[in-house]
Amino acid sequence: MISSSPQNKPKSPKFSWQKIIKKYENPHLWRSIWQLTNTLVPYFALLYLMYRSLFISYWVTVLLSVLAAGFLVRIFIIFHDCGHGSFFKSQLANDLCGFITGVLVFTPYYHWWHSHARHHATSGDLDRRGIGDVWTMTVEEYLKSPFWKRFGYRFSRHPVGLLVLGPTYYFLIRNRFYPPRAGHRERLSVHMTNLAIVTVAAWVGLWIGFKEYLLIQLPVIVVSATAGVWLFYVQHQFDGAYWERHGKWDYVDQAIKGSSFYKLPKILQWFTGNIGFHHIHHLSPRIPNYYLEKVHRASTIFKKVKPITLLVSLRSLRFRLWDEKGQKLVSFRFLKSLRKKKQEPSKKFTE
Repeated sequence: MISSSPQNKPKSPKFSWQKIIKKYENPHLWRSIWQLTNTLVPYFALLYLMYRSLFISYWVTVLLSVLAAGFLVRIFIIFHDCGHGSFFKSQLANDLCGFITGVLVFTPYYHWWHSHARHHATSGDLDRRGIGDVWTMTVEEYLKSPFWKRFGYRFSRHPVGLLVLGPTYYFLIRNRFYPPRAGHRERLSVHMTNLAIVTVAAWVGLWIGFKEYLLIQLPVIVVSATAGVWLFYVQHQFDGAYWERHGKWDYVDQAIKGSSFYKLPKILQWFTGNIGFHHIHHLSPRIPNYYLEKVHRASTIFKKVKPITLLVSLRSLRFRLWDEKGQKLVSFRFLKSLRKKKQEPSKKFTE
């Protein structure tokens, strides 16, 4: 398994970030238990209310699903921390909690962790893309690609593909399978998670009805999947993002420059488990989510990181390709400007 722990990375000469974060890397048992309680209890209560609302109006059910989806996003953050070994000191406790929360978020624990560890180890590295990240092509790669690949890429970056169809497909279908080269642990993780999901669905379906189960579970999964993928997308696709070839890639730079500080309203910050402090998380994934804001405030170094607000983050939807020459993310319109520049010399010659 690929390790994403910063202890395995060379020390950056820029600043002694290890000393700043070290005291925050130990999870607090009662804080973790309290977070589990204030997340799981409201979530299951909302699912029950959604069931009762089916006898009133499905519009009420849909409205409640949005709130339930917020708690499911928070459950995913707990699942995510367990994968990093940062939610409990005990690895066994992390693995057990990770498996259970993984069933709730329709994601196999070990299988997901393998690709996510790769994401932390390669984020912002142009030569090591493709696992655990959002598909990002350079301008040159896109221009050299055949039509079918460009078409697929455009669809994957379109808001409908990126935030509606893609997330739903990923959590409901793709997570049910493992890649051909997956190890025994990953394959077992997928099989056990699938079995647990089917068992829970069958039990609940026999209790309240399979149609009712789908009417409750599907909107919650779809909304939470969309929100989760959006968070992941905007954490690395923003104005000023960092991408470098492997020879120039730097661990601290990819954390501070390549992972956004997504400054959300307090209520959204709570539901998303402080994951908006993503620059801190990538600097040290061993920090529990409930300490991320404290670390950010612990040093003026982190305070200098430019925040991205909710409104500003919407601009990230126009970013499609990485321009290596300009060292920035660009839209597809950028390609038109390139074509015009190529045509200008020939026009001047004819004139």
